[in-house]
Amino acid sequence: MRIVFFGTPQFAVPTLDRLLEHPEFEVVAVVTQPDKRRGRGSQLIPSPVKERAIAHQIPVWQPTRIKKDADILQQLRETQADAFVVVAYGQILSPEILAMPRLGCINVHGSLLPEYRGAAPIQWCLRHGATVTGITTMQMDAGMDTGPMLLKATVPIGLFDSAADLAQSLATVGADLLIETLLEGDRGALMPEPQDDAQATYAPLIQKSDYELDWSQPAIALHNQVRGFYPACVTIFREAPLKVMATAPISAATLPQLPDALQAQASSLTDLAGQPGEVVALLKNLGPVIQTGDGLLLLQQVQMAGKRPQSGWDFANGARLTLGETLGV
Repeated sequence: MRIVFFGTPQFAVPTLDRLLEHPEFEVVAVVTQPDKRRGRGSQLIPSPVKERAIAHQIPVWQPTRIKKDADILQQLRETQADAFVVVAYGQILSPEILAMPRLGCINVHGSLLPEYRGAAPIQWCLRHGATVTGITTMQMDAGMDTGPMLLKATVPIGLFDSAADLAQSLATVGADLLIETLLEGDRGALMPEPQDDAQATYAPLIQKSDYELDWSQPAIALHNQVRGFYPACVTIFREAPLKVMATAPISAATLPQLPDALQAQASSLTDLAGQPGEVVALLKNLGPVIQTGDGLLLLQQVQMAGKRPQSGWDFANGARLTLGETLGV
């Protein structure tokens, strides 16, 4: 089967790898987003998908606006592809493009549709405290993740899974599910299932305000925010931004899932109380414990402005953190 692969971030690379190594498929071209300038030198950095394609000597196309690029549209037609595979590409495909391949355009989406349609399904399912998610392969249509569903696979979510952890797990599952989808689709063995729009939820692009921690929120909500929007959540510490990269919510409900070292000290924290954002305990070798609007939150990893990420304990020592100091002001 002749495949054109559309994808951009690391999440898409395992699917491209599986296609490249499978004897039933030939990846004839890769379409990815234009290189972006990053870092202090503002160097142009290729996408992870582009890097992998170049390593395998596959033609790479990078249209700024694919729907308006006549040359790319003609090149896509000339591939005579059996299917276009789309994994986190980052641009909407026009009906003209969707109609080109024999088997249509197959999307690998990081949720159990119709839940979490949109650009950031992994981040938002964590933000909302989901305990299970998955991958859906879908026959693309003109809508935003609204096409008929083909196959699904579920993935459990642990209390300490971050967006990076979950993306890695889902990418591996998605790669296998895509291969199964293409092979069954080519045999005519799939039964596309329309989505129930009434059950749809959405995962929009993340905004800057989504990263800001509000210590009046419950500990579990803050923990879910930190791991969902990893590694970018931020608070204020001594009038400077402080990234909060990993946390542990301390409560009776979460106790069985806490690390052993924290479980051993958790019982001594039950009588602590303070104002939201206040440092109420400093746990040796673990880090500072912060009072929230409901419950306590251990800071496991943080990053001060201009510094490298560090453990909560190293932060407490290096900053000479004291009880009663308050974050967020």
